[in-house]
Amino acid sequence: MVVTTATEEPTAVPVARWRVLAWSMWDWGSSSWNAVIVSFVFGPYVVRGVVGDARPGGFTANTWIGLSTAVAGLLIALVAPVTGQRSDAGGHRRRNLAIWSVFVFVVMLAMSGVRDEPSYLWLALVLLAAGGIFNEFAGVSYNAMLPQVSTPATVGRVSGFGWSMGYFGGIFLLLICYYGFIAPEVGWFGVTGDGGLEIRAVAVFSAVWFLCFGSAVFFAVPEVPPGPAQRRVGLLDSYRLLVRDVRGLWRRDPNAVRFLIASALYRDGLAAVFSFGAILAVSVYGMAQSTVLVFGVAANVVAALGALVLGRVEDVVGPKRIIMVSLLGLVVACVVLLFVRGTPLFWVFGLALCLFVGPAQASSRSFLARVAPKGREGEMFGLYTTTGRAASFLAPGLFALFSALFSDRVGIVGIALVLAAGALAMTRVIPPRAAEHNAALVS
Repeated sequence: MVVTTATEEPTAVPVARWRVLAWSMWDWGSSSWNAVIVSFVFGPYVVRGVVGDARPGGFTANTWIGLSTAVAGLLIALVAPVTGQRSDAGGHRRRNLAIWSVFVFVVMLAMSGVRDEPSYLWLALVLLAAGGIFNEFAGVSYNAMLPQVSTPATVGRVSGFGWSMGYFGGIFLLLICYYGFIAPEVGWFGVTGDGGLEIRAVAVFSAVWFLCFGSAVFFAVPEVPPGPAQRRVGLLDSYRLLVRDVRGLWRRDPNAVRFLIASALYRDGLAAVFSFGAILAVSVYGMAQSTVLVFGVAANVVAALGALVLGRVEDVVGPKRIIMVSLLGLVVACVVLLFVRGTPLFWVFGLALCLFVGPAQASSRSFLARVAPKGREGEMFGLYTTTGRAASFLAPGLFALFSALFSDRVGIVGIALVLAAGALAMTRVIPPRAAEHNAALVS
């Protein structure tokens, strides 16, 4: 397949399948941070292995991780749109992706020094927060590359393919780490559980995984040309320019602003599905802790297949319909889970949740890529990250509120409400028209 890049004039060099594959390999590689470090291996290790029953400073490990995540989220919200705007203006999109990716790599290497003793909590918190910041900044530049490897006719399937590669990468890496380091008494390279060595070795292996697979994009996707000279300004002036641009965006395209607000709501609900899924599986539906990792692998498989299949459908029916169908499916699955009992039914409807998470995420990214002004994709994805972080307290807060007032099971209502609110807000968003977007790209 040969397609013309969506961010250049029709006479631009064609973009082939291998370039799309190289771009998506960053998703595959960065799954080492999302799936292994945050969700299933290093994060739980900090809670259970490093801190255990201790209460440093009078708080639990969960509380401390929540605080550090909140601080990191605030910094991301303040800085992400400016980093995107500056990378667009200076023509440094690929360079910035490389810099932030190297920082994530270094953070994962440093995690090898976190032993299973409470005194190492502070190092773990700093590394988790720093890695989260660097990974989000890298994601801004990476997502902004989407129009470079797709056209308005293929952006949905390309975005869905990238998301599915991220899920599949997480699946393979989790299985490799589990059978290579965690499950055996003596793992690869003679690694044992002394001092949390098996988890620390996983962090190093994950860093190498990221480096090997995430580097292809730097050789395959060209750098963007610098923006107009008037947009290449200093740091403080970048914030002034950002405020002016947001006001201009509302006057010129309020539909894009409405989408940013709506997606901030439902993306918070999507994140909560994975954040609280393992907790609910164990505490409410009776799943054994040893089975949670297996469920995590299955959840990634289902989410990847959903993103891959519906990404192709999106190019026919448009991203808004995929988002709305996905959100409806998620709300229905949440309502059903509120009433069912037992592990088998959780497997069925828990995986149903995951089936719709991937398509909603992928179509949200392609929706923004379709409406982003030419040459300003980094800035728009920076705003996308910022608005998402601004609402990131809603689903966890409502989950905690309903759990405290009623039970952990009823906490699902909090997630469902945020997803429903996002769907309701999306009804006021006009879907992008490929023809209009294509005309805007060459105007």
